[in-house]
Amino acid sequence: MLVEVCANSLESARNAERAGADRIELCSELGVGGITPSAGLIQLVKRELTIPVHVLIRPRGGHFTYSDSEFEVMKSDILACKALGVDGIVSGVLREDFSVDVARTRTLVELAKPMHFTFHRAFDWVAGPLEAINQLEELGVQTILTSGGATTADKGIKNLGAWQQKTSMTLMAGGGVSPQNAANFKAIGLKAIHCSGTSFGNQLDLSGKISMNSSKHLAEDQVAVSNLDILSAIVRAVK
Repeated sequence: MLVEVCANSLESARNAERAGADRIELCSELGVGGITPSAGLIQLVKRELTIPVHVLIRPRGGHFTYSDSEFEVMKSDILACKALGVDGIVSGVLREDFSVDVARTRTLVELAKPMHFTFHRAFDWVAGPLEAINQLEELGVQTILTSGGATTADKGIKNLGAWQQKTSMTLMAGGGVSPQNAANFKAIGLKAIHCSGTSFGNQLDLSGKISMNSSKHLAEDQVAVSNLDILSAIVRAVK
């Protein structure tokens, strides 16, 4: 069974290879579901690892319906990954009605070739998963990362098993995969699992320090953007 590790740093990538993982999905900011990592991180990971490196193409946290400018960033990031010798791309685009944005996904798939293409957990938001599976297969997507439409893959395991029977694509179980439940996905016939194996360390005592986390930027149903009117007012106030 293929084991893909969601690695958020050079150290995580190293640990994935040492543990015997088959490949990694490299990303940053796991707290928002992952965003595209820096070019420097990609370059260093590619230099050190011998297993395949797939890179998440997601320009921000939040939902998966992107503006024209965000989509241009995604395309540019795919070309940068190709230049760095990346083995695969992990991405996905939805329309406002939570159907697969077929046109934009096709553009990303074609741009990524010959790299492997995984449609990520945006799939777990689609309104019609069986229709989406057919669409993605027709687009040439090789893998779908999904929790079966549930909060965790073990809760969506029935869907995962049923959906895998409907497609030749690889359905890769992701979301809450652990040592305790990993073998369950193999037992139902899946060929791949996705996990991070996260633990925390390097702790500092921040008693008395103000928090640098910003909860207002964690909204999934809206996208934070620098506002032209607000910025103009600030500039006018001091210029």
